[in-house]
Amino acid sequence: MTGQDTIFDRALTSQRRARIAADFDEHDFLFREIAVRLAERAGDVRHDFKLALDAGCRTGLFTQAAQEIIPGKIARFVQSEFAPVFAATARARNNEATVVADDEALPFAPNSFDLVASCVVLQGLNDVPGALLQLRQSLKPDGLFLGALLGGETLFELREVLLAAETEIEGGASPRVAPFAELSDAAGLLQRAGFALPVADLDPIDVTYENAFRLMHDLRGMGEANTRLDRLRTPTRRTTLMRAAELYTERFGLPDGRIPATFQVFFLTGWAPDTSQPKPLRPGSAKTRLADALDTIERALDDKTGVAFPPQNSD
Repeated sequence: MTGQDTIFDRALTSQRRARIAADFDEHDFLFREIAVRLAERAGDVRHDFKLALDAGCRTGLFTQAAQEIIPGKIARFVQSEFAPVFAATARARNNEATVVADDEALPFAPNSFDLVASCVVLQGLNDVPGALLQLRQSLKPDGLFLGALLGGETLFELREVLLAAETEIEGGASPRVAPFAELSDAAGLLQRAGFALPVADLDPIDVTYENAFRLMHDLRGMGEANTRLDRLRTPTRRTTLMRAAELYTERFGLPDGRIPATFQVFFLTGWAPDTSQPKPLRPGSAKTRLADALDTIERALDDKTGVAFPPQNSD
């Protein structure tokens, strides 16, 4: 996430997407829901968009959601996808221009797009600030960026029980968890990449499963299994997985016997800088006192005591 360390095996990411492509539609509910929410946010913007980039599109989920939810709002799309098999599916389904491209090395010229959407891609990149910088540079002045990435509380239940089971049975824990951003960092990432008016907000998605094995099956079907370079290269012991499933039910089981799975989603909004955008006023340039606007008395604090002066009941 820092842009300085190589954490993820990007070639493995592409290989896994190729393997899951045939059945991906059975497991894409999370990405599809997030794509819908991104499209709805695009629809809330007053002006229309001539050309949008669906960056890291998988099977073209954002493009499809936008075509259905806000038809005509976006005139044309370009879809980019790291895995060739997903790119082919996106092109066939949405009938839009599609390129095979690494999200960490995008081929687009500066000032190309009016809108860029990134749907749950950023958290799997080695250089998130660098990727955001490329996306910002690909936008025209006053172009809009809409992004979604998974936050630090995502799947905290599964992570907790896997750690406990592995420690109990195997005497130690292997590196399984990708580094997630915190909400306090998300807007900072946008600002660091040069976006104006950056905003980050939290919109969790809670899902329930029959058991932990069904959850892990879904994660594999999503292509979201562990791709860390320092991951163990041998399968996890069956006894460890069984114990993790037991702990999941014991610690987080619901009254109906199912288990919850939390997906913490951060939605990011930023604009390519433009002279037409509002700018903060210079300190001291205000022409109206806040106390007058609030119809109250402005009182200074004593530097030593911290007590307001003059007192509240002073004439």
